[in-house]
Amino acid sequence: MTTRAADVLRLSGIDRVDVAHLLARYGLELALVAPDETIPGSYWGDCEAGLRGDRLYARLDTPIHSILHEASHYICMTPERRVGLDRDAGGDDAEEAAVCYLQVLLADELPRVGRARLFEDMDAWGYSFRLGSARAWFERDAEDARAWLRGHGIIDASDRLTGRARV
Repeated sequence: MTTRAADVLRLSGIDRVDVAHLLARYGLELALVAPDETIPGSYWGDCEAGLRGDRLYARLDTPIHSILHEASHYICMTPERRVGLDRDAGGDDAEEAAVCYLQVLLADELPRVGRARLFEDMDAWGYSFRLGSARAWFERDAEDARAWLRGHGIIDASDRLTGRARV
């Protein structure tokens, strides 16, 4: 992790209740893990969020972008995949692009987060987009992600969240 990545917004920096309420809208439960304990269901390990069934696991040092990314995986996957979910959300490249787009929209739902901060944190953490930054990708190269999300009823024709997970 780079020095810049150490400065990303973490769960300890915002109201956990706001995060829990956002996740609950999609049927996810935020499960807090004690400091220095291993995060269950974490694909990347370390402080990264984890998924098991309908629970998203995080510690206070978990980056918000990681929480929103994993929540977006849950929202974007089929109900059949959610049932057996443990660590690996799976999905194809189109779904992964939709996940990245959705996490930005979800950031706008959290006080003290928002898309501008999430773009900064995604870039600092090392997300890689062909236009060079998360913001450039989101604004100029993500039509496929928007179309995928619209096609699955996760956003509407105006690109606003519907509050529904993929069915």
